Amino acid sequence: SLRGSWRLGNGNGSVVLRGEVPGCVHTALHRQGLIQDPYYRFNDVMYRWISLDNWTYSRTFKTPFDVRKWQKVNLVFEGVDTVAQILINNITLGRTDNMFNRYSFDITSAIKEVNFVEVRFLSAISYAAEQSRCHKAYSIPPACPPPVQKGECHANFIRKEQCSFSWDWGPSFPTQGIWKDVRIEAYNHYHLIYFSLTSFFVKSAQQWSLEIESVFDVVSSEPIAGLVTVNIPKLQTQQTFSVKLQPGEGSIVLLVNINKVRSSTVEAWWPNGHGKQTGYNMTTTFIMEAGYQIEKFSKAYFRTVELVQEPIPGSLGLSFYFSINSRPIFIKGSNWIPADSFQDRVTYDTLWLLLKSAADANMNALRVWGGGVYEQDEFYDICDELGIMIWQDFMFACALYPTDQNYLESVRAEISHQVRRLKSHPSIILWSGNNENEAAIASNWFSIPYADREVYIKDYVMLYVKNIREIVLAEDRSRPFIASSPTNGLESVKEGWVSQNPYDTHYGDTHFYDYSSDCWNWTVYPKTRFASEYGFQSWPSFSTIKKVSSTEDWSYTSNFSLHRQHHENGNDQMFQQIGHHFKLPQSTDPVKKFKDMIYLTQVMQAQCIKTETEFYRFSQSEIIKGEGHTMGALYWQLNDIWQAPSWASLEYGGKWKLLHYFAQNFFAPLLPVAYEDKGVLYIYGVSDLHVDHKLTLRVVVYAWSSLEPVCTLAKDGVTVKAQSAVPIYKESINDLLERCRNCTRKSCVITFCLVGEGGLQSPMNHHFLSSLKDAVGLQKSQLSASVSQQDDVYIFALQTTAIAPFVSLDVGSIKGRFSDNGFLMTEKKKVIVFYPWEPTSVEELEKSLTLTSLVDVV
Repeated sequence: SLRGSWRLGNGNGSVVLRGEVPGCVHTALHRQGLIQDPYYRFNDVMYRWISLDNWTYSRTFKTPFDVRKWQKVNLVFEGVDTVAQILINNITLGRTDNMFNRYSFDITSAIKEVNFVEVRFLSAISYAAEQSRCHKAYSIPPACPPPVQKGECHANFIRKEQCSFSWDWGPSFPTQGIWKDVRIEAYNHYHLIYFSLTSFFVKSAQQWSLEIESVFDVVSSEPIAGLVTVNIPKLQTQQTFSVKLQPGEGSIVLLVNINKVRSSTVEAWWPNGHGKQTGYNMTTTFIMEAGYQIEKFSKAYFRTVELVQEPIPGSLGLSFYFSINSRPIFIKGSNWIPADSFQDRVTYDTLWLLLKSAADANMNALRVWGGGVYEQDEFYDICDELGIMIWQDFMFACALYPTDQNYLESVRAEISHQVRRLKSHPSIILWSGNNENEAAIASNWFSIPYADREVYIKDYVMLYVKNIREIVLAEDRSRPFIASSPTNGLESVKEGWVSQNPYDTHYGDTHFYDYSSDCWNWTVYPKTRFASEYGFQSWPSFSTIKKVSSTEDWSYTSNFSLHRQHHENGNDQMFQQIGHHFKLPQSTDPVKKFKDMIYLTQVMQAQCIKTETEFYRFSQSEIIKGEGHTMGALYWQLNDIWQAPSWASLEYGGKWKLLHYFAQNFFAPLLPVAYEDKGVLYIYGVSDLHVDHKLTLRVVVYAWSSLEPVCTLAKDGVTVKAQSAVPIYKESINDLLERCRNCTRKSCVITFCLVGEGGLQSPMNHHFLSSLKDAVGLQKSQLSASVSQQDDVYIFALQTTAIAPFVSLDVGSIKGRFSDNGFLMTEKKKVIVFYPWEPTSVEELEKSLTLTSLVDVV
């Protein structure tokens, strides 16, 4: 390996320093103390010079083996970011232009005892601009991002993380560096480059089989014969194949049938909440006549995936849902963006924390969004382990792309490399060609004259269908492919891959954003087959902002607050949405006002996405006016790339926003959901459980002015059906208010939950009868908490003197999460558990704790 310390210098040699590999220029400069944290205040703009310069990485190394003894020696880069010339001992080996590709250079004749390697980078910004200039025939929009993003132009002309040129939730840091492993490989005879396995269930034989693909480089001029033995001890399956490898690069595919007797006892891999994530240890041994053997240890997973698109009774169009191991699964989760602008800062622990937080919030899926990066191997390993299904976009987003030969060649290599690298992961359930590019053409985002439309449609089909789709189908038949998201699926295919309206609720998936309508009004949401993107912004907590700002920044209208908001009018839209239901903060203390504002944005975001997600969940079993059978809810977005207002539910650093605590409840496997229609209250029982349950629905009505319930109702013998959403309660609001005397819409609130045998219980849910700014009888509560330690967790015993809406516990920058947060507190006492992610103490927690509820906002 050539990981470790390299020499790093800029174009004219005025800056020279040590740089770590894997790494990039920004983190190297930061580590050496030559720049501040790039995320601090306005540094994203201050440090533009770094990306505009051309940097060179170089180092010398001694060859640790006798060069003469090896037939072939390669210099292999797993990831170069992005445009570079590679030299060894002053001989140019080749060039790189694709961050997502793997590059292998033959250095057999160039390597010596002591070697000098150089990677000469070209500024990604100037390269992209030059590529765009050279594309003379017609323009490929968009040229530049909106000014509010403070970004760079022509991201679509370079195969690099698209959002590194800026996005509406992230900064512009077009990095340069060697971002993945780099090594020297030496071998004789033959060498294994890729090894992958995918599972199939053969229905006719009721038997599992594995397809194992190995890609080799054979150095000898003659074919090499030998034996391959595959052994899965736990399944009593062992098979030996005789194979012949042809000279050059090629692949062999082996089909292993699982022992018939054991096939029935194979434990399949299931998504989180639906079963176990069993994997079987497998050893593959290659013994070739040339004499040396390769042993490959891997895990074999058994699961099938089908994307079902078929007619639905009582509706136009087609269904759009995922069936895993022949069981339809309601997809619950979010969208994943890069966890940092600087990939070398994303460690295994970073990934584990974010993905575990997704699983802990009852998510079973994430969409790896097409404007970031194909994630590192560890990301998918963790998803395999946690049962998080992955909708994997290819890295094309919100733009049109060129299709000249060089570009297509680079893309083809990228797709084939990534599919080979990733296809063994059972967590990946779908390949998707791009993010929103079908919609961009269909809705004419870039104001293309109608006469020129055909050119762009032709390019679209050329890139995603004739190239990407062809490669995916050739490399991996084990999972479905769609060309875009949102799309109308098979209907889009029928219309020549670009449908007239990719947002049609009767087909495929939809993305939906609406910041001006009142988000508590469920009738504004599309009753879609699959909601793959939807969301609202909020601010991250004060402790997160504090790390990258100074005192004068702490107001909602400061330059800093405007600078961090990369979405046009984003801060005003949050204000407006809050104003529908809450009083805006009026404090004369600017910092208190800022903190109140942050709190309200988080309450608003949580409540909005709760309303929308619950709407999608209760729509899964019904068709109304031809719409419904919603089978997926992936809100935008899970994580943050830096400390700024965004749609995320996890802040940069992993802290849970109130939305993430709400997600834990609105994605619960068993949940009662309420909505109002024309003065009637409906409650649905939503279940992801695999069997029907007889339960009790408890409805408790409180007056805002008292901790004693006004009235309670227990409805016994309610049947909640397995994996469906059924109406279980209906009453007009007037009747309900009549029954609970002294109640008006403004003075009371409804809470409800489902309770069953053996401790089976849903979270407590609530339904507001009016805006909270109009609530009558809300009193200033005295909230207090005592903290104690119990084993490795901490117990917060909460007390209140009055009903407290949206109680938020915050322990500043102490890393960890609570068992619940942002809740409606209707009892005098409540116990909350804190799970620390790093060592802390009762004293530290007490000192850092702030308790806020809605009535504390003044």
